[in-house]
Amino acid sequence: MRIFLHIGPDVQTTERLQRVMDAKRRQMAKRGVLYARSPGARNHTRLYMAVSDPRSVDALRWGRGFADPAQQAALRAEVAAQLQAEVQSAQPEVLILSAHQLGNALTRQDELARLRALLSPLSEDITVVAHLDAPSRMLARHYAAQLMDGRRSGPEVELALCTAPDWWQAALAARPATDPRAGLFAEAQGPVHWLDFARLQRGWEAVFGAGAIRLRSLDPAQLYDPAVVEELRAAFDIEQSIGKVEAAPPPSAPSAAWLSRCRQMNDALLRYLGSDPGLQIPRPLWRRLLSEIKVPGAPLDPGMFAALDRRFAADLEGLAAQHPALRPEHLRNDAPEAPWQEADPLFGFRATQYLMAFRWRIAQASKEAQDTPTPTEPPQAAPQMPAAARRKLAALQNTPWLPHNRLGALDETQVRSDFTSLPPRPRRDSGARVILGCMKNEAPYVVEWVAYHRAIGFDDFLIYSNGCEDGTEQILERLQQMGVMQHRDNDGWSGNSPQQHALDAALEEEVIRKADWVLHSDVDEFVNIRCGNGTLDDLFAAAPEATHFALTWRLFGHGGVQALEDAPVIGQFSDCAPRYCPKPHTTWGFKTLMRGVGSYGKLSCHRPNKLSQDADKTVKWVNGSGRDMTDEALHNGWRNSRRSIGYDLVQLNHYPLRSAESYLIKRQRGRALHVDRQIGLNYWIRMDWSGARDVTIQRNLPRLRAEMDRLLADPELARLHAEGVAWHKAKAAELRADPEFGKLFREATALSLTPEERVAWALTLDMES
Repeated sequence: MRIFLHIGPDVQTTERLQRVMDAKRRQMAKRGVLYARSPGARNHTRLYMAVSDPRSVDALRWGRGFADPAQQAALRAEVAAQLQAEVQSAQPEVLILSAHQLGNALTRQDELARLRALLSPLSEDITVVAHLDAPSRMLARHYAAQLMDGRRSGPEVELALCTAPDWWQAALAARPATDPRAGLFAEAQGPVHWLDFARLQRGWEAVFGAGAIRLRSLDPAQLYDPAVVEELRAAFDIEQSIGKVEAAPPPSAPSAAWLSRCRQMNDALLRYLGSDPGLQIPRPLWRRLLSEIKVPGAPLDPGMFAALDRRFAADLEGLAAQHPALRPEHLRNDAPEAPWQEADPLFGFRATQYLMAFRWRIAQASKEAQDTPTPTEPPQAAPQMPAAARRKLAALQNTPWLPHNRLGALDETQVRSDFTSLPPRPRRDSGARVILGCMKNEAPYVVEWVAYHRAIGFDDFLIYSNGCEDGTEQILERLQQMGVMQHRDNDGWSGNSPQQHALDAALEEEVIRKADWVLHSDVDEFVNIRCGNGTLDDLFAAAPEATHFALTWRLFGHGGVQALEDAPVIGQFSDCAPRYCPKPHTTWGFKTLMRGVGSYGKLSCHRPNKLSQDADKTVKWVNGSGRDMTDEALHNGWRNSRRSIGYDLVQLNHYPLRSAESYLIKRQRGRALHVDRQIGLNYWIRMDWSGARDVTIQRNLPRLRAEMDRLLADPELARLHAEGVAWHKAKAAELRADPEFGKLFREATALSLTPEERVAWALTLDMES
């Protein structure tokens, strides 16, 4: 097996290539190429954190709980074991690992030696790949990235190094000491050492061998063009086609005025932190504060840094002669030269004035950090937890990844009865609010789900079904005959999944093309509108400019309910995930309620994709609190971040398990989206959430029961519903009597985890985590 180690060092180039590899992961796997998952979803930051200098803590290790050398050593062992398992499972001919921090944050030979030692048991055939650009352009981009991490000095520091005989050493010597509690990290504050590309090559070859590194350049226009696939194939010696990729708009460069503001704000924040040892500013808050002083304008001109291009001209010429893929025309900066001068921050900006406005938020964050217990050993870890999960639990202490309920102001534990019943909206030929869904063996739950969403303002449904054995299709057909929905047989699906086949077909349906609002939702998901009278009208009134609502999941566990009952799901289950729960990645997944489907060209499970030309001018994404998150969600992404989370107005109650018996049936039938995966105890660990209680949706029970009564007044529908419930109860009894499923039932229901333990265990599970 060959290993390709993609080390950046440019963040923008690396992130684009990583996104393409992530999108083409399946096609590459068919050709024997594994783009690993275990070191990180896309950017393999865990690999970097595992090998960086134990004595020098960077912002990543500090923020993620691996500052202590012992914690880092445990991470290193875990990364090595998971990579080994992933390779053994996939048996690839080529393994690709990619992290820009490998090229721009590792500075020492012993760090590279640790990296090679970690990879050598997998293969000794290791090729290091780096993508380079003109030093002036790379500095402009990296300086902007450093500012987001707190840099307080300007690029005049790098310009002053142009006369230094040894750039690399001079840049490292100019780094300030790291002081995490004061917000100071050497890699963010220091000048950019790795612009000395010749020294970068020598350092990697000293550890990985002469000729082990390949330097490449890329036409900036090609990076976001479909031709980027060819660069990916060439960089990693992939001979066969891996398909096409859509063009993507390049990220907009930050304005020079905003960068000036950020630098001045960073200096003010660092001085403020230095004045009081008790103050702390978590990294997400720091970035949020910088985002709030953003102003538009012209970007930073790389021509101001042309002295760097002259400083390294001879080196670049020599490197281009060694590396055919390092093109001299790509390394030239044709921007007009101008002496460096920091841009005007505009409008009389004064960082200290903003600091005064931010002080209360910094004080609150500091108080929360001080109130968070930081035990070295987590107490009372569940005895069933494996050793890796226990290590992960220890590493999570004193990090932003621990779940809690200090988010939002709504009291979720009290049922209020202020929702008044409304007649359901009639089906409409145009202007409809439509739910699009896929079902397989969901007979006991269909009537409740349809009735609930009719009661809050949806007026039509387009439902695809495949492989049903429990009468689901007959229930859907009867609802269609009653004028409640439209049903489509999806048994003839083709492609990667029945769900995606249905979503592609739905775009040709008139009910979808003419709809005012469309939501793709599963039958275990309920739109919980928490404002006004709890209807779509109230939600739209609360955020009238929104075109896309990210309806964030709130995951509900089985809450001790073992037996399957013919009772409303929303009334049976109230134990759920804490409000703040950024890990694992499934907890803050969202589905999208979209104003029509014209802004995008494709539907996927969680969101629309392929933004139409010029639609970015009219699309506005908001989170569940009605706050703008367009920048984060416009082009991709299906989960909220700590910056974009919110569900004060609306959330999506997700009941992936329901009762323990329902879980057995789900485990037996598989999932509609991933037909090749089984649902075992791992799924239960990820989904059986408790630690919080949310009964806000139960305010809808009276209106739900009224609409269910209306629907079930139809004798044929009532008969089909009863037969579906009976089928599921019989299937549950059959599975509980089966040795394998009976064992699974007992193991699952005996498991009791705190939210912290569940996060830790979920993060150590297989690739699905």
